[in-house]
Amino acid sequence: MAALHKHTLHKHLMIASVVAIVAGALSTLSLSPFEFWPAAPLSLYLFIHLLQTDHLGKATLLGWLYGVGMFGTGSSWVYVSIHVHGYAPVPLALLLTTLWTMALALLPALFAFSYVRFVAPHRGAILLGFPALWVLFEWLRSWLLTGFPWLYLGYGGIDTWLAGWAPIGGVYLLSLAISFSAAGIFLICHQTNNSIRSIAAAIVATLWLGGLALSEIEWTSSESRQELKIGIVQANIPQQLKWQPAYYDTTLDIYQQMTNRLKNKDIIIWPEAAIPNYYQNAQEFLLPIAENLEQQDTTLITGIPFINKANGDIKIHNSIAAMGNGSGIYHKQRLVPFGEYVPMESLLRGLIQFFDLPMSSFSPGEPDQALLKAGKYLAAPFICYEIVYPDLVREFARQADFLITVSNDSWFGASIGPLQHLQMARMRALENGRYLIRSTNNGISAVINPDGSIQSQSKQFVAQTLSGHIHAVDGHTPFSGTGSLPVLAFCAVALAGLVLKKRVQKKV
Repeated sequence: MAALHKHTLHKHLMIASVVAIVAGALSTLSLSPFEFWPAAPLSLYLFIHLLQTDHLGKATLLGWLYGVGMFGTGSSWVYVSIHVHGYAPVPLALLLTTLWTMALALLPALFAFSYVRFVAPHRGAILLGFPALWVLFEWLRSWLLTGFPWLYLGYGGIDTWLAGWAPIGGVYLLSLAISFSAAGIFLICHQTNNSIRSIAAAIVATLWLGGLALSEIEWTSSESRQELKIGIVQANIPQQLKWQPAYYDTTLDIYQQMTNRLKNKDIIIWPEAAIPNYYQNAQEFLLPIAENLEQQDTTLITGIPFINKANGDIKIHNSIAAMGNGSGIYHKQRLVPFGEYVPMESLLRGLIQFFDLPMSSFSPGEPDQALLKAGKYLAAPFICYEIVYPDLVREFARQADFLITVSNDSWFGASIGPLQHLQMARMRALENGRYLIRSTNNGISAVINPDGSIQSQSKQFVAQTLSGHIHAVDGHTPFSGTGSLPVLAFCAVALAGLVLKKRVQKKV
């Protein structure tokens, strides 16, 4: 009997393990390019079901497997960067991608351990504790070990009724609403107490209907502001050629010819590191273009590396500069590990080509930089990865008339990465109620409206120019004023309340 019981337990664990991986993978289906939003609450519903155990080891394992499914599918584009552009052989690229996935999966494992150990024993754990802890762990991932604020479940709600909550509390509030929905549905299906089921149903209905009502509010307005005509150059320079000295003149010629096609524009945007040379060394090319555009009252904004020599110290920045009828230089603050700097550089440099990518020795810019000027307007600039940080964008957006992000998503190839990246940029526009211009080397470039909808976008992997129009806007969203803090504070207080309430009851 003991052997049969042990065999049954092992079989149940195997089934639960498979379900955990599938549940984690389902979360990816809620995000771009799949955009099947019901997959997000279904993913968490299954995860909640798996965590109905008091065995910490089992819960931790299932949490880790959930993370393997989530990150193994959602960030699979890492393989493209390592193999195609890092020139790592297939076995090595697979190994590094697997290690990356396994390491990230430790966070869901820690979540599962924390939930079962500290939250699950308390009344209200499922309906309040699970969503609150989930959001805090999403936030934890945004800064721990330089941060990976990717694959937040809230992004899957951008085209649903829940989107109305984004200008209130940002993507974390949408994640909270989705996790509340999953917890509520779980209780409706499994709870026998009708009062609890009614409360759960009421909360779920309030979240979705409330989001629908809020989506009718226009937090910002552009009615009194001048329309600005926008042009974007998507040059589609092959990544393998971009940094080759022999291809430099061809690159300059491509940008000049494509820019000449954009007539009567107020602002023209080139993508991240469009010019594969330092800003200081490219003046012979840039100055004539800038002077010509200034005569047309046109601002050129381009991504370009910048070398800063001060007090005998040399720093290289990934930067974005405005010229022509504009001015200002911004240095990227949030750098991508291995892509823009190498952690433990003295140990890793030279081991494999992936640790020696071109321009992977950048220094971060200071946090208190000025916005770019485009004519009489102020633009909040963000370079590539920075657009995925909600509160970094909010800090700059509060002072800005509109937002600009430049990127080089060539590193991700034909994977789901660039499409996820675009979806996150849409969320930043919605959170802050401002137009956002996105310029990339090979797509997807886009002009995004303040409600997060796409006004116009380019195709991927083609050289093309894109036109659109934007307005400076008046007013701010509630999120612009408070950021993510109220949502995070609510989650922290909710968890503290669950734990402290039982301790007080025990003392009494």
